[in-house]
Amino acid sequence: MIEGLVREFVPEILAVDVDFSRIERVPAKFHSETGRRRESDVIWRLPTGSGTDIFLYLLLEFQSHIDWWMAVRIQVYSGLLWQHLITEKTLKAGDRLPPILPIVLYNANPRWNAPTETSALIALPANSPLWPWQPRVRYHLLDEGAFPGEVLARRESLVALLFRLEHYQDPDELIGLIDEVVGWFARHPDAGTLKSLFTELIRHAAKVTKASGVTIPENMMEVKTMLTQRAKEWKEQWHEKWKEQAIAEGKAEGKAEGKAEGKAEVLLRLLNRRFGPLAPEIMACICSADSDRLDDWTDRVLDARTVADVFLTELPH
Repeated sequence: MIEGLVREFVPEILAVDVDFSRIERVPAKFHSETGRRRESDVIWRLPTGSGTDIFLYLLLEFQSHIDWWMAVRIQVYSGLLWQHLITEKTLKAGDRLPPILPIVLYNANPRWNAPTETSALIALPANSPLWPWQPRVRYHLLDEGAFPGEVLARRESLVALLFRLEHYQDPDELIGLIDEVVGWFARHPDAGTLKSLFTELIRHAAKVTKASGVTIPENMMEVKTMLTQRAKEWKEQWHEKWKEQAIAEGKAEGKAEGKAEGKAEVLLRLLNRRFGPLAPEIMACICSADSDRLDDWTDRVLDARTVADVFLTELPH
């Protein structure tokens, strides 16, 4: 999985000539000089193919919420990792520090908007003479939801399937993803441990999908059968929930700003929640639309796979 993640989504690493056959997990628990433990999520060591003692460390941070200060956390983790190597006598005086590539893997909404390097957090003007002494750390951001669904669907890797499983929109889509996961493991019969993990992931997704009070089967295909039987019922519940929310929020906004303005605000919030920041021309079109057209667009939000599906051909080109 780590090799697939690197090859598909961080291809810059491949230029370093890393040797994936010797990839090794590194303990991610460190202690500062005060004795307080700081723990990163996952660290892997990737030896290079040159036969030297230079290693590339992938410092992975898994995020389900936006952390404005993530660059600072990465700086701390990187320093603790280097200090750990020095303390454990892995490095000695005269050696050079191994390079680090911090990767932040983010799997939620809205889209990530925190700075990816410490320089954006430091209160100094661009021309300040103090910049040469400021610590500069940056991380590689993998915002799963920022990858268009159709792009991920064209990839056959298990990592792309994982990203899609974490961002499916309705039971019908989850059923199709289960088929693709089953097909992948049929082509890779030796990946038994991963199959068990993905079965648990699919069972969890089924619970989140609206399966409260429903026993989720242990077998992946049985999960699919159960979802198929209940998908229509859950989808109708989703429609009602979104519609009720839109109406309630529309009424609240309508009292303050007028009926159409309130509906436009609701639609903008729903679209931002599902698809991230909108293009200015789309926002302008929504703000100028009448009440009936806003109702039509709001009704399409649940089933839409892209922003364009909401508006069909009604937006100006």
